[in-house]
Amino acid sequence: MDRQSLAAFVSPYKCRPWMTSTGAAAPSGGGKGLKGIVAGGITGGIEICITYPTEYVKTQLQLDEKGANKRYNGIADCVKKTVQQRGFFGLYRGLSVLLYGSIPKSAARFGAFEYLKGHAVDSKGQLSTSGKLLCGLGAGVCEAILAVTPMETIKVKFINDQRSANPKFKGFAHGVGQIVKSEGISGVYKGLTATILKQGSNQAIRFFVLESLKDVYKGDDPNKPVPKLLVGAFGAVAGAASVFGNTPLDVVKTRMQGLEAAKYKNTADCALKILRNEGVGAFYKGTVPRLGRVCLDVAITFMIYDSFMDLFNKVWK
Repeated sequence: MDRQSLAAFVSPYKCRPWMTSTGAAAPSGGGKGLKGIVAGGITGGIEICITYPTEYVKTQLQLDEKGANKRYNGIADCVKKTVQQRGFFGLYRGLSVLLYGSIPKSAARFGAFEYLKGHAVDSKGQLSTSGKLLCGLGAGVCEAILAVTPMETIKVKFINDQRSANPKFKGFAHGVGQIVKSEGISGVYKGLTATILKQGSNQAIRFFVLESLKDVYKGDDPNKPVPKLLVGAFGAVAGAASVFGNTPLDVVKTRMQGLEAAKYKNTADCALKILRNEGVGAFYKGTVPRLGRVCLDVAITFMIYDSFMDLFNKVWK
């Protein structure tokens, strides 16, 4: 191939974002995706041990229906009654389920985001507005299918089981075995549609807000480091935005995954029955405890994750 033909062949690729200024291939999304999987998995395990009691209270309040079956009169009442009946560690009922699931969930989320981001950034390594939303959406859908739906279904059934006079689940393995025995494998995939909608919108909002706030802080210098405490503050804001944006989906998802999910035909039927029987306010049950949990959760998660990614980028070339 002569020089003129070679130039004609190479020219369409000169401005591609995955090429460096020297023409060599830039690091692909796969490399950062693997780092994201490892860093995300470690982050997920640490984060859930810190924040689980708020998740427990939120789920109890969302399962609480109006009428004769109503058990709690708010956050403090739920905590008080749980501690009285089960002891302090009653607030950690179902932790093993989330601990087993949080590692793959966080790994799938951050791994998918880093992979997608690696293929969506421009030549300066920046994401567009739509790129932030789409990468976050992709991360949410990925974690919903691979980890969140089975994990959340089992968690909700465990917490729901504790509400009965005679709990039948004796532990994680026994509980999962009973669910699969009575409902089949599909028993741990209840509410998949609602979970995909929830996680997709969750991560789209969170990553969009976080990445946008980071860009504002960095200004014209894309390589400017963001202090970890500030990353945490940005994460808290992103978490709050996602709570107000999709709590109704979270309520529907929780009902679809409870032990009484059989009374709902599908996600739409569940939402319609909640609206008819309990009113619009029911879609925002558990908002306050969820707000506290999510803001703390997202702040801690992004701080830990950023710290591990900084470490990996130094030692893992």
